[in-house]
Amino acid sequence: MIVVKTREEIELMRESALIVSKTLGMLAKEAKPGVTTNQLDTLAEDFIRAQGALPGFKGLYDCPSTLLCSVNEAVVHGLPTDRPLEEGDIVSIDCGALKNEFYGDHAYTFEIGEIDPETKKLLDTTKESLYVGIREYKLGNRVGDVGYAIQKFCEDRGYGVVRELVGHGLGKKMHEDPEMPNYGKRGRGKKFLEGQVVALEPMINMGTHRVKQLKDGWTIVTADGKPSAHFEHDVAIIDGKPEILSTFAYVYEALGIKSDEENEFRQHALVL
Repeated sequence: MIVVKTREEIELMRESALIVSKTLGMLAKEAKPGVTTNQLDTLAEDFIRAQGALPGFKGLYDCPSTLLCSVNEAVVHGLPTDRPLEEGDIVSIDCGALKNEFYGDHAYTFEIGEIDPETKKLLDTTKESLYVGIREYKLGNRVGDVGYAIQKFCEDRGYGVVRELVGHGLGKKMHEDPEMPNYGKRGRGKKFLEGQVVALEPMINMGTHRVKQLKDGWTIVTADGKPSAHFEHDVAIIDGKPEILSTFAYVYEALGIKSDEENEFRQHALVL
């Protein structure tokens, strides 16, 4: 069952989402060669608690960490380790926060130093596909409309779209209805409702769409060992249109990137 939110609840969710966004912005300055993902995990937990929130992932489904850090061929759900990040790596950092009984859930794939052009193209395509999907998340459309748009955009460019892992509804539970696949057929699936909030998160592979799970019971990697990228936003339907509750603006501020990509999905300017 889809749980729609009131305007007041959506604002509480925006607060949780922005705590995650600020956490990713802080990590953007720290994710560099020589740093371990365990170190990033400790920084993230301390930061989230300092905001008066709880780490959303830690303890959920017995997750042992605040962050899920997926390096290179890892798609999602990578557990933090003591392996130092290296020049040319990419790392998807997925993070959650719980405040005022509502979750925020947000992810960004970071470049560690200089990365090769083909991997850069994968990251750019995956992030752009997120916004392609968000444009279809509006009143009158259905789950399949979003999935179809993301799938077509990525497959037309030669990438593999992961099937086994999907986006999801978000609220007082980390995972609510509906599931939001990054593939599908137009006009299929549940119809979107005013006040509905979802986490959209394309997971796109440079090669095959097939994946496998490692023995740690968490980390999902590409079947062919090629890189994978992952970007995620929390999005509400307000007045029939998609409204992004999270933001990459804190990441961009840390990295010196100028972007207006989120402007079309905000009814009011974001104040940093």
